[in-house]
Amino acid sequence: MTITRRDMVGLSVASALGLGTLRAQDAPLNYKTIPGSGEAVPPVGIGTIRWGVGSAETVRAPLKATLRLFAELGGRIVDTAAGYGTSEVVIGDLTAELGIRSDLFLATKTDLRGQKIALEGLKDRFGRLKTEVIDLMQVHNLVNIEAELAEMSVWKAAGRIRYLGATISTQNQFAEMERAIDRYDALDFVQLNYSLGDRKAAERLLPAAADRGLAVLINVPFGSGRLFDMVEGQDLPDWASEIDCASWAQFFLKYIVSHPAVTAAIPGTRREQYVIDNLGAARGAVPDAAMRRRQEQFFDSLV
Repeated sequence: MTITRRDMVGLSVASALGLGTLRAQDAPLNYKTIPGSGEAVPPVGIGTIRWGVGSAETVRAPLKATLRLFAELGGRIVDTAAGYGTSEVVIGDLTAELGIRSDLFLATKTDLRGQKIALEGLKDRFGRLKTEVIDLMQVHNLVNIEAELAEMSVWKAAGRIRYLGATISTQNQFAEMERAIDRYDALDFVQLNYSLGDRKAAERLLPAAADRGLAVLINVPFGSGRLFDMVEGQDLPDWASEIDCASWAQFFLKYIVSHPAVTAAIPGTRREQYVIDNLGAARGAVPDAAMRRRQEQFFDSLV
């Protein structure tokens, strides 16, 4: 097994098969509600930007095991996109093979390149995911948002899509997303970047989403690995036990999902041990405002 930066900074799992015991692992999952409907979902899901593998069983087997374990442990939100190579196809195939479609909340996105928009693009999403209903359909990076939302709204009215959303993943899109939140009443969700090392969204975007009653998914929760780099070789602070953190991943994720406006974080997840570790952040104590400030101060001292 390839050892990653994350493996080297205190991952509290004994093996790739999840044989270790995490603090609060046996505690029930916490839940957050989608504002527009009251539907409850665990606050940690799976991002699949690196699930675009081939069809060979050898390359799909680890992903199948990861998806199976995620569902078994109560995980629900699986986020993918047309732009993630074959990720939608892989997820559709594996979900069908495992028979777990009803256990999952499937979120995908429109064609980022704008080559297949509106009706044509939507037909592709259903076929690739092998599903009759998509839980969350999102306009990727706000591309063609006017046309996409208009067509998506038709499909939502017909019961083929449950929620509509729009996504960004960089700070230079914040102003555009804020305008979209203000303008498009059809939105139920937004997805954006936010982490201990990237807190700007808390200034305007997260409050704007909360004011509109929108659910919020958080991408890039580990700063593309930068947060693990910053704590490499360091032990968790002793006080992390007060919020039931057994790993740096849980420390980073609990900060995110404890924000009142955040519905769920969707860390990229390809391994079973990361499913166990990440879902540990959806269990046990939740940081309050004072603890969140303490986490911020600790992180800022590393810079």
